[in-house]
Amino acid sequence: MENRDKKSILNRLALPEKELEELLDISFYKVIQKGDCFINAGEIPRKFAFITKGLFRYVYIHENGNEFTKSIITENNFVSSYSAMIYNSPSYFFIEALEEVEILEINYENWLELKEKNPFWNIFLLKIIEKAFSVKEKRERELLLLDAEKRYEIFVTEFPDLENRISQQIIASYLGIQPESLSRIKRKYKGLT
Repeated sequence: MENRDKKSILNRLALPEKELEELLDISFYKVIQKGDCFINAGEIPRKFAFITKGLFRYVYIHENGNEFTKSIITENNFVSSYSAMIYNSPSYFFIEALEEVEILEINYENWLELKEKNPFWNIFLLKIIEKAFSVKEKRERELLLLDAEKRYEIFVTEFPDLENRISQQIIASYLGIQPESLSRIKRKYKGLT
């Protein structure tokens, strides 16, 4: 990928020119195929990425094979196993591509050096972490307090195009229900709209 293409992508982050160049200098373009993982459970991650095209999911896989989709991460967001990365410990979840994904990958050591040189990046990181924390807090509340029908309604509102991009199995896993329950909820929901 040429620098001008990277620039158009990173402009989505609304970075000042100097910081844009700094981030371009430590990032590289990569394509991850559908079904492949950016980070595997058990791996100590030393990288994170900005998604320019495609979808990832954070997924826990129980030893019995059951999958639990923690999050779906869309374009123009960062993806990482952040706590594992900062604590130099194994990731508890997989970061799986749900379709072909294009990313700008950033090595964690290079990122730390960049933050040391320019305090702008600490403020930038704080904004990303605050956004991620807010999303996580909202998701936990929905899973704990709302019934499956309400969670589906929120999913359709927040991700209007995802039903055509990912499998019903993954949507059910994200909602914390069985696929059969999702089919029943969808029939009911479509009857109401």
